[in-house]
Amino acid sequence: MVCDSDEQVYLVSLLTGVLGPGPGATVSAYVVDKHFFRGSYGGKDVVPLWRDRERTQPNITAGVLPALTNTLGRSISPEDLFAYCYAILGNPGYVGRFERELRTSGPRVSITTDQALFERAVALGRRLVWLHTFGRRFGAGERWSPRGETRAVTPVSQGRRGYPDDFRYDEATTTLHVGDGTFQPVRPEVWDYEISGFAPVRAWLAQHMREPRGRHSSPLDSVREDSWSAGLTDELLEVLYVIEQTLALANDLDAVLDAVVNGGSLSRQFIPTPDESERRGPRVPSPRRAGVRRRALRTGTGRQRERGAES
Repeated sequence: MVCDSDEQVYLVSLLTGVLGPGPGATVSAYVVDKHFFRGSYGGKDVVPLWRDRERTQPNITAGVLPALTNTLGRSISPEDLFAYCYAILGNPGYVGRFERELRTSGPRVSITTDQALFERAVALGRRLVWLHTFGRRFGAGERWSPRGETRAVTPVSQGRRGYPDDFRYDEATTTLHVGDGTFQPVRPEVWDYEISGFAPVRAWLAQHMREPRGRHSSPLDSVREDSWSAGLTDELLEVLYVIEQTLALANDLDAVLDAVVNGGSLSRQFIPTPDESERRGPRVPSPRRAGVRRRALRTGTGRQRERGAES
């Protein structure tokens, strides 16, 4: 059975490796067919929310949701649990806070027994998923219209002659130079934002230079625009806006994490152990169909690439 659908969402982490600075996980609305952090090899350490296209089989051990419902005093949906976990793991300070504990492979999540706290975490987690999938998941009908402080002060020249060969960042003036274009203000924490060594802003820019940089793991990586466009400027701004808004949530995420760590949490004895069938991964679509979208999501909104993939 195939688990991809318009409602599917994938949590990606380093389940068998040591996490680097930043959040403990990220998410994708599309199949992650290559190693998210390396851009090569096969998809790994990917946890889908659903095991089937019809969303009848959540990728959650049987008995966990009833146990949470009983403990918290309200019905807990698969999306609720996913959002809760992402509020914990998607916190930009997660790895820094638990660096010593995370020397052992794999992230961990404590589940609060406080209903109000659980609901706060769910709300924040849903917001993070919505941001990190560029409005494609968990938006509850909210229109995707990101806004931030960065502006294209000097637009990148459009057309083949203006396609940028290089980019650089000036921390002193908080200016991002892309070819002959300039973007301000780009705060240092936005420029330096990383997820275990993967830097979204730099990765997006590297793949959108005249000569794309980085590893090419598939012919689909060559599907790209042949000239700079206003749409590419918009995509870059969206990447910057998403990181700005993520960092704006950091204090709220820290407050929730503090309360979870210092409060009561669900004991492991009340959490069922998955059986062998639950440990087996669901089938996913062919990488040939998923590759373009996977690469786009790693480095930006990918609207131009999506149109290319579908044409």
